[in-house]
Amino acid sequence: MAGASSSKIVVYGAIVANLAIAVSKFVAAFFTGSAAMMSEGIHSLVDSGNGMLILFGMSRSARPADAKHPFGYSKEIYFWTVIVAVLIFAVGGGMSLYKGYQYLLNPAPLTDPTWNYWVLGLAIVFEGVACTLAYREFRKTQGDYGFWQALRRSKDPAVFAILLEDLAALVGLAIALAGIYFGHLLNNLYFDGGASMLIGLLLVGMAVFMLGEAKGLLVGEGADATVLRGLEALARQDAAVEQLRPPLTMYLGPTDAVLALDISFRDQLTAVEVEEAVERLQTAIKAKYPDFKRIFIEASALTNHGTGSARPTAVG
Repeated sequence: MAGASSSKIVVYGAIVANLAIAVSKFVAAFFTGSAAMMSEGIHSLVDSGNGMLILFGMSRSARPADAKHPFGYSKEIYFWTVIVAVLIFAVGGGMSLYKGYQYLLNPAPLTDPTWNYWVLGLAIVFEGVACTLAYREFRKTQGDYGFWQALRRSKDPAVFAILLEDLAALVGLAIALAGIYFGHLLNNLYFDGGASMLIGLLLVGMAVFMLGEAKGLLVGEGADATVLRGLEALARQDAAVEQLRPPLTMYLGPTDAVLALDISFRDQLTAVEVEEAVERLQTAIKAKYPDFKRIFIEASALTNHGTGSARPTAVG
């Protein structure tokens, strides 16, 4: 629950920052006529709505299991992350590209850019704070992996989606600032429209990345190779284990995974000893990998002193 609470703090911080920034950007765009600033306002507004959708998804995914959904609703957070990615692609990226294209066709003279500089400067500060909060939460699960590798391994959209949005926002602000500055410096109206289109392309690229990550989680992504090797090594350490097949895993939510193990225990063990071994394995696995809330172990090839053929043992 502590992890979920800190993830919510990251989302709340992003929503508040983006709403305040969006209003200021639209005001600046109104007074200066900047297409890049209008695109940035759209970007911040979309980010605010996306944060609300992720909060909604977190709330929906926390519902307890019932007869219709015996494994719970954890995957709802992944569904809403897909919706967020689509909105970024269509609304954020699409509208920014459209506004930039329209401005390039009919460029309008920019007025005093002071408004834009003030708003962009404040936006960079607020986005920097929000990005720092998201990155600190992300660091808790990064481990020894590189940034992009850890980002792809992350199973928590409330962290990686917000972090990506904040990073894209900072890059977008830099693009908008450059477009406005060089447009005035060189008296070239096309810099502003070009900056708007670059921001659109940035959002489209981020959305495509998020869609790929969310799709993998939604259709049933499993644990990475390092975790699988650790699970196999942990099982083989038990003296009762003779052989086992590769572990089967699937993430239902950021901290909710299913594990299935097919194990051949030593023939000389009794049924009671097999049950004790299963209990030991379950306890050891949950101690080292707490994300596995449901563990199913199938015991096969048991002779058990004449008790007969193989029989499965399932542990929840």
